[in-house]
Amino acid sequence: MKLCFETDRLQFDPLSLDDLDLTVEQFGDPEVVKHVADRTYTEAELIEELPLYIRRAGDGCIGIWRLTEKATGEKIGTAILLPMPIEKDDTDWGLLDGGDISDGDIEVGYILKRSAWGKGFATEACTRMLRFAFEATPLDVVVACTATDNTASQHVLTKCGMKPLGTIHAYQEDIPGFRITKDEWRRL
Repeated sequence: MKLCFETDRLQFDPLSLDDLDLTVEQFGDPEVVKHVADRTYTEAELIEELPLYIRRAGDGCIGIWRLTEKATGEKIGTAILLPMPIEKDDTDWGLLDGGDISDGDIEVGYILKRSAWGKGFATEACTRMLRFAFEATPLDVVVACTATDNTASQHVLTKCGMKPLGTIHAYQEDIPGFRITKDEWRRL
């Protein structure tokens, strides 16, 4: 399975220990994390956490990818296919060991640096991640969720063909949920 892939403007590569700079830039910016975390993180905290973030499951097809803008070579964000937590407030990183894919829902997501906002990269990343999920993995369904007030991300998800589910319970909260099946994706 090829875990490195691209779009016209983006290169996708599995997140690695060499991506600490990107992780610090993302999770140290309060505007970037306001919809995905309850606080910013220090470089020391992220050095400790990064080995969890680079874990992969399902023979590598479940995990986090670094997004690089091909025209500039700049690391602009991350995209994910990860097990969606329900009663926990973070991914159960223990599920990302080995060749199996978790039995629970797998979510698609993305986090972009502020400098990459408003350029269509979120839609491009989400669209490509769904293509990877349905062409290169055994997944038949992919889900997503957003913070209630994150209307920009909700728009991205529907633009990518995901159907709103109304309120779902994920990350210990009741928040907007989205879903797409492989058959629905094929009809796009």
